[in-house]
Amino acid sequence: MKLPRNISGHGLPKRLRGLGYRITRQTGSHIRLTTRRHGEHHITIPQHDPLRVGTLSAILSDVAEHFQITREELIRQLFGKKR
Repeated sequence: MKLPRNISGHGLPKRLRGLGYRITRQTGSHIRLTTRRHGEHHITIPQHDPLRVGTLSAILSDVAEHFQITREELIRQLFGKKR
């Protein structure tokens, strides 16, 4: 599955809520999210609209590694078609 090209830095945290991520702070145009599932994990997301593909890819790779799933599986969970 291809990465979506229209995800904003404001929309990604909403999608990551399903994995237990919560906004823990915001500094300028960057949002820090934290989850305690499978151990504590932090990610920082710039509030760009849209996020650059490389930035989105790096964030998703980091999240997938934390949850020990493939990046493709994570992309399906976050952006797959709802049935």
